[in-house]
Formats: sequence, structure tokens, C-alpha cells
Amino acid sequence: MRTTFDFAPLWRSTIGFDHLAGLVESALRQATEDNYPPYNIERSGEDHYRISLAIAGFGADDITVTAEQNALTIEGRKPEKATSEYLYQGIAARPFRRVFNLADYVQVREASFRDGLLIVDLVREVPEAMKPRRIQIGSVASRASQIEQKTAA
Repeated sequence: MRTTFDFAPLWRSTIGFDHLAGLVESALRQATEDNYPPYNIERSGEDHYRISLAIAGFGADDITVTAEQNALTIEGRKPEKATSEYLYQGIAARPFRRVFNLADYVQVREASFRDGLLIVDLVREVPEAMKPRRIQIGSVASRASQIEQKTAA
């Protein structure tokens, strides 16, 4: 079943969010895909986030974490080993690729692996130039006098 969303009301009141439809479509596509490995996304502060992936059976050398602009990709692949014959294999060891879309100015702070969990800490660091600032409102009369002073000089 494919659902279509009408974003027209959103476009009337927003500027620069053209990629939003793509993000929604990507999220809907991921919802129907395989959910391996399981993961949590936590907010650990105002601008601090943590992604935890349960990847039992993988080692730190089997995992690749790649940060690109507005995306974090985590891939896992175990090397082919024929050292054991499993009578039952309940711990998944299949390759995976998980992509997380990141908002602007979200950066990966660090990644660590412990107790079968991959922990990726993220922080949003908005540059000073991009933070909200108060705009002084001048009057038309003061603007006209500034123009007159410039032409007189």
C-alpha cells in the first residue's frame, strides 16, 4: 500500500524545507524494510543525541561508521570464516547497512563499542552567524534623514 501526502499547506508557510518530502518518503520506505539491527535514538541534552545499535556477534573491526553531510551511515560485515559448524545459530551475523538522516549542524562527536552495543554520540552545534538575532526596526523618517545626510556630504 502506497500513501501519498499533500505538502501544499506546508509549503505556504515554510521556506527552504524542500527536502522534507524526500525525508518523509525515505522514512516511510525504511519503515517497510528490514529493521536489523535494532537501535535506540536518545536525546541526552538540549543539543546532544545518542544512537545505540545492538550488534552482538560483531567486533569493532567489523563495523564502519561514515559521517557525510546530513547523513550517518553504519555498516557491518563479518569476515567469511568457516571455522565452526553451527548446530543452531541464533545470533544474527548478516551484513547490514543503516542510514540516519541528520539535521543541519548535527555532528558526530564520537563512536564507541562496548558490551555488544555500538554507541554514536552526536551534537548539534549551530554557528553564531546562524543563531537567531534581533533585528533593529528603524522609522521611515530616520531613514530619510540618513539619506539626506549622505547626499549633503
